[in-house]
Amino acid sequence: MKRGRKPTIDAADITRAAIAIADAEGLAAVSMARVAQEMGNATMALYRHVKNKDELLALMWDAAMEEPPPLPDGEWRDKLGFWARAVLTAIRRRPWFLQIPVSGPPSGPKNLAWLDSALTALEGVPLEPGEKIGVVMGLSTFVQGEARLSFTLSQGFEEDPAQFNHQYGQKLREVVDPRRMPALAKVVEAGVFDLDDVLDVEDLGADFDFGLHLFLEGVAAHIDGKST
Repeated sequence: MKRGRKPTIDAADITRAAIAIADAEGLAAVSMARVAQEMGNATMALYRHVKNKDELLALMWDAAMEEPPPLPDGEWRDKLGFWARAVLTAIRRRPWFLQIPVSGPPSGPKNLAWLDSALTALEGVPLEPGEKIGVVMGLSTFVQGEARLSFTLSQGFEEDPAQFNHQYGQKLREVVDPRRMPALAKVVEAGVFDLDDVLDVEDLGADFDFGLHLFLEGVAAHIDGKST
């Protein structure tokens, strides 16, 4: 039996080339034609392995995350906290990950490995399987939301640092009407926004840790409520 020629490229090769372009120039630079050019192939050759750009983006969305690190010893909160910070670190390596439209639940091997890791952190916790999935999905949404916010704020700071200094607090005093927004007015008058640098990398990290703490404490309260 005569064997056909082996393909010189495959979907994994195409995905790696696309990720390299996104790492260097951003997600907007990725196209089937550009990937083909970088690989030294005709564009039609790529379509034998990847149907279209949407499929390529889905492959990139999975491959961008790499493999989850091993969980540390400790209770479930320590493990889930470690997992959340590992997800944040992985996203920060490739912030274009957040720009990929998500059209379905995780199904690629890397994303499923991260899901399995988070569920492993909840082994032995008295929750129903569906509740565990809910916890992991909620935590994932929190982490990705925080990553997106910190990335966009950092971009805004680079473009216009002035909007993040003490003038922000002054502007709020001018536009916040205590009669219409009494709760916000109290925070403004307390001087929360009277800072020389409203955006601080360390503050973003502290905000993430505080939000993560609140999330995990909420899960703990739900577990305690079930036991009583």
